[in-house]
Amino acid sequence: MSYDRYLAGEPVIVTAALTGGVHGKETNPNLPETPAEIGRAAAAAEAAGAAVVHLHARQDNGERSFATERFQEIDDAVREHADDVIIQHSTGGTAAPADDRHQPLRTNPPPEMASLDMGPLNRYDHLTSENTRGTIDALHTEMRERGIKPELEVFNDGHRNEVHDLLERRDLTAPVYVTLIFGPGTLTRPRPRNFLTAIDDLPGGALFNTLGFGRHQLPFATMGILFGGHVRVGLEDNVYYRRGELAESNAQLVERVVGIAEELGREIATPAQAREILGL
Repeated sequence: MSYDRYLAGEPVIVTAALTGGVHGKETNPNLPETPAEIGRAAAAAEAAGAAVVHLHARQDNGERSFATERFQEIDDAVREHADDVIIQHSTGGTAAPADDRHQPLRTNPPPEMASLDMGPLNRYDHLTSENTRGTIDALHTEMRERGIKPELEVFNDGHRNEVHDLLERRDLTAPVYVTLIFGPGTLTRPRPRNFLTAIDDLPGGALFNTLGFGRHQLPFATMGILFGGHVRVGLEDNVYYRRGELAESNAQLVERVVGIAEELGREIATPAQAREILGL
């Protein structure tokens, strides 16, 4: 079904996940951590073709922060350095109290988008992200009240079930936007057949974003482009440009996927076009 969108030449929205909340400069010294670094990285990613920046906040020591004040500092830096990029906050919580995960929604102005994890998952050998239906509903309620578009993050097949269930019990503004995530552990196994199954199992009318962790970032982004979806790249998900070579920046990863999209005949969505596509 989604291949028709590719044939129609619909613009592709590129999201840059700039920093994440787990690994830091110890994995790649080019990963931005401070608000100023994140602001400059957002501007460079936008110039390279990203319409959306997915943001996590960090404390001064590089550890993750959920504090509204820290997100506000980052948003201010992004708006200072970037032009018109869409700001998307993470509400994902690895070992974080549910109340903390509402804090990223309370900046002024609020972000245009925010992630909403669709279920529990394990991270590495010692971290678990708990996402009960009560937590999901509470986060969605606040997003709706603040005019924030939810980006439904689907880490495995069970999470796709939860998307369908969420649509039965909650009123989501169309179009529904789902990020399909592929990788190790409790994520969907990164295999092309699983990708095709995932996009066929989406609710009618839903748009999808494709995210591959690590070495799977580039091939799954390419499949996302070919099947009419949108793509996410960045140092949160992959710190390498190729095997054994660290990425120089988020912008470098954006530039590469933009080049692939252009070679395949997909226009790159500007932030204004992305807002229209997503109904922001």
